[in-house]
Formats: sequence, C-alpha cells, structure tokens
Amino acid sequence: MTPDPSLLVPLALPLLIVTVGYGVLCWIRPFRPCRHCAGTTRTTGRFTGRPRPCRHCDHTGLTLRAGRRATNALRRLR
Repeated sequence: MTPDPSLLVPLALPLLIVTVGYGVLCWIRPFRPCRHCAGTTRTTGRFTGRPRPCRHCDHTGLTLRAGRRATNALRRLR
C-alpha cells in the first residue's frame, strides 16, 4: 500500500513555509537581542547585584541567530 501524496502536502507545506520564513529572517536580520541582558547591554552581578557589562554579547546587546550561525558555518566549509 503506497501513501497518497495528496495527504503529505498539507503536512509538508507549513513546515516549508516556516523554514523558508526563518531563512529569510536570518538573512535580513542576522542578530537578535541578547537573552541574558534583553538587549540592554547591562546585567547584574550574581553576588553584589551591581550592574555590569554583559559578557555574553560583549556589551553590544545583540547575538547571532542560530540559523545565521549555521549558515556561516556551512559557508566556511566550502
């Protein structure tokens, strides 16, 4: 018994749309706000509670998206 291809289209189409949409987003906006400092470039110290520069984003408030990081790695392989 072979699967009917007309049943696979409604399942595959949303996945394709989401994947292409995320690829376009990574191309247009490769950076996202840092999740540790929420884009403010400052975090608080663990023990003192004093504000200090965020070490995760190097005080820029931005980090590279996972999709863009993967794209850059694939480009470097070539």
